[in-house]
Order: sequence, then C-alpha cells, then structure tokens
Amino acid sequence: MTVHNSTDALTAEMLTVGAAAREAARAMREASGEAKTKALMVAAAAIRSRAAEILEANKGDIEAAKAANMPANMIDRLALNDARIEAMAAGVEVVAALPDPVGRELARWSRPNGLDIARVATPIGVIGIIYESRPNVTADAGALTLKSGNVAILRGGSDSIRSSGAIQKAMADGLRAAGLPETAIQVVKSTDRAAVGMMLEGLNGAVDLIIPRGGKGLTGRVINEARVPVLAHLEGLCHVFIHAKADLEKARSISLNAKMRRTSICGAAETLLLDRAILKSHGVPVLEDLVKAGCEIRGDEAVRAVFPSAKLATEEDWKTEYLDAIIAVRVVDGLEQAIQHIEQYGSHHTDSIVTEDATAAEAFMNSVDSAIVLWNASTQFADGGEFGMGAEIGIGTGKMHARGPVGAEQLTTFKYVVRGTGQTRP
Repeated sequence: MTVHNSTDALTAEMLTVGAAAREAARAMREASGEAKTKALMVAAAAIRSRAAEILEANKGDIEAAKAANMPANMIDRLALNDARIEAMAAGVEVVAALPDPVGRELARWSRPNGLDIARVATPIGVIGIIYESRPNVTADAGALTLKSGNVAILRGGSDSIRSSGAIQKAMADGLRAAGLPETAIQVVKSTDRAAVGMMLEGLNGAVDLIIPRGGKGLTGRVINEARVPVLAHLEGLCHVFIHAKADLEKARSISLNAKMRRTSICGAAETLLLDRAILKSHGVPVLEDLVKAGCEIRGDEAVRAVFPSAKLATEEDWKTEYLDAIIAVRVVDGLEQAIQHIEQYGSHHTDSIVTEDATAAEAFMNSVDSAIVLWNASTQFADGGEFGMGAEIGIGTGKMHARGPVGAEQLTTFKYVVRGTGQTRP
C-alpha cells in the first residue's frame, strides 16, 4: 500500500504505470497463443502455491475492514478462504483453455481490382479496470486481459489493496515464466482516490479503455468523469414477464430463482410483470413462493386486489434496482404492454419471458432492446461463466462495443488487413 504526501508524487507514480503499460502493449499484441496459455497455467499454479501468502494479505484487509466497521455482507465479499482461492485458480485455468481470440479472421472478401481484404480480431491495448471489494476480480480481470492480448492496469478498492497485490504477484509469475512483460498486469498501489481520476483522464494517452466493476456510485463516477472510452453498465434493472401461456411450474421456479438465488447481483430480477389473464392462477402462487423465501412484494392495485399483503408500489419502484429481497410487481394487459414497460423503465441489461407460446417468445426477444433476453430461463444466467466464457469482466449494456457478458473475445477490436499485388487507385 502506498500513501502519498503530494499530488506530484502520485502523478509521477501513475504516469510511470501508464508508460510501462503502453510499452508492454506491443509485446502482448505480438504474443503467441501458446505463450499466453502458458502464462495463465503458471499463474493458476502460482495462486495455489502462494495461497498462504494471499490469505495472510487478505487477513490484513479483513482486520482493517472490521476496524472501519464495514458491514458484514461487504466483509464476506472481501474475504478469501481455501475454497475461494481454488475457485480463483480454476477460473484462470478455464480462461487459459479458451480459444485464442486474437488473430481470428472475422470476414474476408476480394474486390474486382484483386485486393484481398480481411477483418481480423486484435487486442484493444491498455485497459484500466476499476473495481470494488472482491479481490478475486484481480485474477479474473488479469486472466481475461492476458488471454485477449491486452495490458491491464487494475485499481481495486482500498479495502482489498493487500489481497489484490498478493494475487498480482501470482499473475506476474505466469507472465515471467512465459517470457512476457510483468507490467502487462499492474495493480495500482496507491489508495488515494485521485489515482482513479488520473486513470479516467487516460494517463497521458496510455489508457485505451476503462471498465468499472462495482456499484452505481463507482460506475456513475467513471461514466461522468472518464476522458477515454468506457465499457460498463450503470445498473441491472432486470424483468421477468409471466405471459398468459406460461407453464405454472416454470413460472414459479424461474421467478423464485431470478429474484432470490442471489439478490445482490446485477442479474437479479427487480420487477415481475404478470399477464392479467393468469394473475390468479399463476401470479398468486408465484407471489406466495417469493414471500415464503423472505421477499417483500411491492405491487400495483391489481396485484394487491389478489394479494393484499403486498405493499403498494410507487412510480419509483419501477425504476429501482433493489439488490435486496424486494421485488416490484405489475399487472400488464398482454405482451405489448410488458414490452412497453421494459422499454420505459428497464436498463437494457437482462429480461426474461416465461411462456409456452413460441410466437410470443420470439416477439419478446426481437422487441426487447436489452443486452441479454431469455425465454423460459432465469435472469441469473446473465454471467460469463454460464455462457461458457470462463470468466467475465462485467456485463456491457452499451451499443457501441460489447454487449452482455464481457469475456476474452469481447476484449478485442479489429483491423483490416489488405493484401495487394501492386494495385494503385485511379
């Protein structure tokens, strides 16, 4: 951990980090798939062999968090143990086993003048990743950027600074063993919030992309202050729509899982839309299941008419990402009204329809403008691991680059490779 006495010292340190990252970017761009795989496999082994060191560092973070009266649920997110370290190492191995996303030929064609044109996947370059609490993000983000031929500047939360530093050493072991620059994965050592501001300004042109991973406060700051491109989602206001032709058991199990499996993740359902035609037959059993699981229901007047224990929902409830055991419930008159509600209040993250009507399902998936749309499946599948991507760095909800889970493949851009035989333009 670094404490600075002057802005000049911090500026010098951060610019050094940026310059080293930019220098490492070419080596990573040229790295072979074999070298990247070796680096990741050695890094995974190093996470295991350095487990005692990582746990000792984490112990320091936990003690500091308790002294600062951090809430118990946040301490749990911060804490590491043998099982979590093994999961971290195994996750790095999964990323290592993925196909190399760099160098993929995305398209190829020839022109009448004989020019051969190919669109080829390439690394983005230097990616600044700003995250909170969970130290395992250090391994996930490091692994994904390494696999995709990028360079990472990682700035974790000040509460996990010791743990992140220890994990970075294991990632550096892998880079060194593969003959790749250790500066390809750097952790910012300063806990000064000004370091984040410097990253958002681009470190004198070194940073190509910023990815925030954390709550609305962090993401909002990044989006508002960044002077370089940002890949992020501000919130996960996810919906489950139970259509008139829904199967009752699917409606019950999907609704319960989408809300209550883990309430604190961005893929948790926050609003339940019930078709008026099945309000009593399906809606009431679904709401009973949620209440039995400890969920608070906030419903409109139609919901309260059949389920009086529900609290009356306000306009604000349709706009709220609770990240808690609370769900807003609204009755809609069919598919079109459900789509209109999602269009008005949703965050373009993840939305699901439960129905046995294939035509209605296809219409929903075509019309709902979200990064992830599902048919007869829980919104909690909004996760890179569940998509077979190994790990993820976040869920993108923008439209200019990656949408949905951001894995190694999504951390690439492309260039055009044009092969000629002496052509000149008339």
